Amino acid sequence: MTKQSFIRGTMILLAAGILNRLLGFIPRITLPRVIGAEGIGLYHMGWPFLSVILTIITGGIPVAIAKLIAEAEAERNEARIRSILRISLAITAGLSIFFTIACIAGASWITSHLLTDSRVYYTFLTMSPMIPIIGISAVYRGYFQGRQNMIPTATSQIMETLIRIVMVLVCAYVMIPYGVEYAAAGAMLGVLAGEIGGLVVLAIHFKYDKKSSLQTTVAQIGTTKTNGRMANFRRIMRISIPITGSKLIGAGSYLFESILIAQSLAIAGITTSLATAQYGALQGMIIPIILLPSALTMSLSVSLVPSLSEAAARKDMKTIHARLHQSLKLALVTGAPFAVLMFVLAEPICTYMYNQPDVGVMLKMMAPVALFIYFQAPLQSALQALNKPGAALINTLIGSTVKLILIYWLASKPELGIHGAVFAININIVLVTLLHWNSVVRLLKFRMEGSDFGKIGAAMVLTGGSIYFLMYVPWTNVEWIRFITSALLGFLVYMISITAFRLISLKDLSRLLHMGKKIIR
Repeated sequence: MTKQSFIRGTMILLAAGILNRLLGFIPRITLPRVIGAEGIGLYHMGWPFLSVILTIITGGIPVAIAKLIAEAEAERNEARIRSILRISLAITAGLSIFFTIACIAGASWITSHLLTDSRVYYTFLTMSPMIPIIGISAVYRGYFQGRQNMIPTATSQIMETLIRIVMVLVCAYVMIPYGVEYAAAGAMLGVLAGEIGGLVVLAIHFKYDKKSSLQTTVAQIGTTKTNGRMANFRRIMRISIPITGSKLIGAGSYLFESILIAQSLAIAGITTSLATAQYGALQGMIIPIILLPSALTMSLSVSLVPSLSEAAARKDMKTIHARLHQSLKLALVTGAPFAVLMFVLAEPICTYMYNQPDVGVMLKMMAPVALFIYFQAPLQSALQALNKPGAALINTLIGSTVKLILIYWLASKPELGIHGAVFAININIVLVTLLHWNSVVRLLKFRMEGSDFGKIGAAMVLTGGSIYFLMYVPWTNVEWIRFITSALLGFLVYMISITAFRLISLKDLSRLLHMGKKIIR
């Protein structure tokens, strides 16, 4: 078995995560061209319901497995490791079978009453078999993480993504002649194929890991003691239940959001097919574009947690303030040009990516608050690193409650429709970010220089002006040339601006380059 250090294991997962995000955008771009916005809506409508079930099944158990197996391995107790794995598989398999049967049996009622579009029925049936596959995969990933071997998790994720890219498009294309609902179900069948491929890779890794463990476990003290099945069961439950509960808030909010959007659009008098298309455009096209630049900010957040935790253990407030300030400034500096680009070039971006220029309005609405998303991630990581996850949880709950109320109030107005839902989501993003900021400021007496915000704002204005001028002044009749030229010049103007304003130093650039080298290795 290959064991990695914490840093190396983190970099393996980070590299796999970035690669998966980039590869995952291939079907996101091409699928709307195959099945359209309405098909994307049918494809995405069942995901919130499935995410709640998967949270119940896998929310906390992988974390519990990783923690307990790491402890047992430190004791060189292979018998206890096997006991923990068997119990976890039994719990997950039992819950998975129950929910799979319940989903298949209740598919007709769920899709007709909760999701408001009965055509989701076929997609919902197709996604139901993924429940046990994803559940068992999560157990194995928790097992390997407990063994401090991140390679199986990384390789399985990459294999799952590669299979999904091909099969989603192939299955959707084959089924499109039978109707958009069958094409959406075909796309989901491709996702199912990817999950099966990922599980097969994990099973192969586990087979070789099991042989290796048996060869190295020879007359070791303590390896025959399992500490009792009930004791291991109770420890798994004690760790997993609170984690599952906290994750259910986010998953439940996502589910209620999808239900309320569909119900509110129906109240507004929007037809079912149009409401489905609008929901698909929001969740399947706009949100992924907004979240694409967050790959870097999420990487910063991952690095921030151990750094702040270590400084907090030493009660080194100076380092805590310096690291947090550095991360927040880098999040703003790296996210700002993408926010400007999405705002100024919203329509051409949606045209070239999805062949859907009409959805550019929603991208333009969400682009200004994208900065709050990128700023929010380091703040949440700071609260977790400083043992204040409860504050982050309460802030998220407040934001989710306000969002759901606003969705029902605004999206049900005929003059607003789906744009009312977008406005509600924007309010949620801004509110949660401000609440996180308030929590961090009160906890650490932290502050950022107001000049930093002013300089970033000035750089954004200069960048936006240059992009707008080159894109919308007809210096050439070839629109795609204007699009590429304006985007490239915009980034150049932004880099010159932040360098001139001294928002980023050579030290910051070298740190980013060093991180990139580690990811490549």
